[in-house]
Amino acid sequence: MRRTKIKICGITQKDQALQIGSMEIDAMGFVLYPPSPRFIEPEKLKQIIPELPPFLKTIGVFVNESIESLISIVRKTGLDMVQLSGDETPEYCVALTLKGISWIKGIRVESEIDFHLLNTFNSNYFLLDAWSEKEYGGTGKTLDWDKIKERKDSKQIILAGGLKPNNVKEAIQKVRPYAIDVSSGVEIEPGIKSLAKVERLIQEIV
Repeated sequence: MRRTKIKICGITQKDQALQIGSMEIDAMGFVLYPPSPRFIEPEKLKQIIPELPPFLKTIGVFVNESIESLISIVRKTGLDMVQLSGDETPEYCVALTLKGISWIKGIRVESEIDFHLLNTFNSNYFLLDAWSEKEYGGTGKTLDWDKIKERKDSKQIILAGGLKPNNVKEAIQKVRPYAIDVSSGVEIEPGIKSLAKVERLIQEIV
């Protein structure tokens, strides 16, 4: 059985990026949404990515960014792919695909998974996060894992929302996601990670 893949998101500091990048993770997320407390300037990110391990995937998190701006940031920084955590449409995603940009669509789940909505996007991978009226992620709220477990579809799930070292094993056992996405659950404060918490999280999965 394959190990659930791990993405640590919301990193803002170069030293932490390099330290976490040397751990047993698969992807690292950088928030490029200015209102977020985890926002990182593209110029700063541009200095970090070349120093990360070569097989670590770097993912830029965007919220309702214009296509032109998003493409410009991806090309400037060297990001491998993007995570769309806003209200982006299927047409928006098609436009990115045509420009050669790989993407993951983030869906905030309020009570039930809207599979009709998922099926309007041409992707078999979706990031599911907890619903919030005011925020687009990083709230620390958890999803109802039992409802996700009961799904009857072929979609591969990247599970986000309130994951931390003391609950990640239960979440994986219930949902069997392709990957987990963790941000606030391994933080000291928004954008500043606890390396000890990241290590404990990994130990629960590896």
